[in-house]
Amino acid sequence: MELRQLRYFLAIAEEGSFLRAAQRLHVSQPPLSTQIRSLEEELGTHLLVRTNRGVSLTSSGQVFYEEVRGVLGRLEGARRKTLQAHRGDVGVLSVGFVSIADYSILPPALKSFRAQFPLVEVQLHELTTDAQIRELRAARLDLGLGLAPVQEPDLEYQRILREALVLAAPTDHLAARDDTIDLRTLSRASFIVPPRDIAPGLYDLTISRCRAAGFAPRIVQNARQMQTVIGLVSCGMGVALVPASVCNLKRTGVAYRRLRGRPALIELGILRMRDADTCMGQHFVAALNQAARAAVP
Repeated sequence: MELRQLRYFLAIAEEGSFLRAAQRLHVSQPPLSTQIRSLEEELGTHLLVRTNRGVSLTSSGQVFYEEVRGVLGRLEGARRKTLQAHRGDVGVLSVGFVSIADYSILPPALKSFRAQFPLVEVQLHELTTDAQIRELRAARLDLGLGLAPVQEPDLEYQRILREALVLAAPTDHLAARDDTIDLRTLSRASFIVPPRDIAPGLYDLTISRCRAAGFAPRIVQNARQMQTVIGLVSCGMGVALVPASVCNLKRTGVAYRRLRGRPALIELGILRMRDADTCMGQHFVAALNQAARAAVP
């Protein structure tokens, strides 16, 4: 039994005529008749009856027609879904991200992507950059959003956004009184920073800017997540240098202030395994790039 025979039978049953079925299928009538006769011989029963008014289905033919229509419908559905998967229109996309991305480009990118590709399930995983690298290598992530620097030979890193650091300080801190802050006035302040092993870019930038201002920061607490950093600031435990997008994280007891002088820039980028890109991943990267362009003042 061939797929071609099933399509021929379906066309004849729906058209009620060998001639009209042949025209619909763009074939001549003799091969059509030959294939249907071969199909009936294989099944051991008559499927069609020729009448003066055309062609009608036998009782066996009616049962076979319902089954064939369902089979061909499922085949067409499988073909359509396969093409959608190939184009990246359907499936599951696993994305890792550092918490900073959640305050900047991730929400608008996700909204845009879901509007364009509603059949794609995006699974989000908040992870530090080093954890994302491990998950990418284990094939548990399709792509990630992490902080520079990333220098791994098996990974592709694409810069997507740069933003200035600002000061997060308790609202009752002296630094919160002015709109802009000179870092030199914070030489005796207590600083909260992420551990260097999980955020070397942010850690090193904090240290280098303080040293350029003439002092080594007094680090009183390490915090892995930006929410924790801001929570500790709100409790009055110290101040922190954080990306400007974190200002979107409103927290009682925390004031955000710009730094005077040349801005200290932190870099966010897209992480992927080399030669492991997919259409689905490309679509999401396009949404991230669009969100990044809109975020640039």
